[in-house]
Amino acid sequence: MSAPTVTPTTRTVTLPTGIDLTLAEYGSDADGKAVLMLHSGAGPRTMAGISGALSQHTRVITPTHPGFDGTPRPDRLATVADLAEAYLDLVDLLDLSGVMVVGNSVGGWIGAEMALRDNHGRLGALVLINAVGIHAKMTKNQVVDTRVVDPAKIGALSFVNPAFRPDFAALSDQQRAGIAANQKTLAQYGGEHFTYDPALRGRLHRVTVPVLAVWGEQDGVAPIGYGRGYAKAFPNGRFAPVADAGHFPQVEQLGATLGAIGKFVDTVVKPDRTA
Repeated sequence: MSAPTVTPTTRTVTLPTGIDLTLAEYGSDADGKAVLMLHSGAGPRTMAGISGALSQHTRVITPTHPGFDGTPRPDRLATVADLAEAYLDLVDLLDLSGVMVVGNSVGGWIGAEMALRDNHGRLGALVLINAVGIHAKMTKNQVVDTRVVDPAKIGALSFVNPAFRPDFAALSDQQRAGIAANQKTLAQYGGEHFTYDPALRGRLHRVTVPVLAVWGEQDGVAPIGYGRGYAKAFPNGRFAPVADAGHFPQVEQLGATLGAIGKFVDTVVKPDRTA
C-alpha cells in the first residue's frame, strides 16, 4: 500500500511555558479528537506517510521535536520527560480529548511518558511502533546503541527491504550535517542510557489507557522480543507483529501497520462505535 499524497498545514505554536513547537497538521477536527504522531530519531519525514493516511479518518498532528530538522531546542527541553510534558501542554492548548498518541522509536518512549503524566485525562490510547524506552530483561533483547554503529549498518538493521535504506555515500554535505545535528539532539534527549530510562518499566503499570505495540518482526535495532516485553509491561497492553518490516513498519509495510491500528481502534478503543 502506498501512502496517499497529502499536503499538511505547517505552523508554529507557542506553549504557555514559552516553548515553540513546529506542527504539521493533516485532516480536520470535528469532535475535538486527534492523533498525535511522534517521530523517531530519523526525523518527522518517517511519519509523513502514515500521518497522511490516518488523516482520511481524523485530524493528525505531527510535531517536530525541538532541535530536529533545524528547529531550536530550548535548554529546558533536555530529556524525554521534558518533551512528554511539552506535548501534554500542547494537547491542553489545543483543547483535545481522547487523543491517540502514536510514537515510533524514541517517539514511543515520549508517548509512554505522556501516558504516565496525563493528569488532565487528555489521552485515549497509546500506540508504540517499534518503540524504545525500557530496559530489556534479557540480554538478547537489548536495543542496539546506534551511536556506535556505522551509518550504513544502521540502514541494514532498520529496514528489511534494501530499497528503503538510505545511501549515505550519496548524501550531500548539507544532508550529512542535518543528520548529525539530529543525532546530537537525540543523544541529548536520550541521556546517559540513550535508549532507555532504567525506572520506566517499573512505572508502566500505572498507565490506564489501552496500549498497542506494533512491531516490525525483523527489527535489528529493537528486536521483537523487546517489543513483546514492552507490551506486557502495560496492564492493558497488546502486541501486533508486522511481517517483512524492521524498525519503521509504517514506512515498509504501511497497509499492515494501518490495519493493526484500525483493528485496535475498532475492537479496543471504540468497540461500540457504528460504521
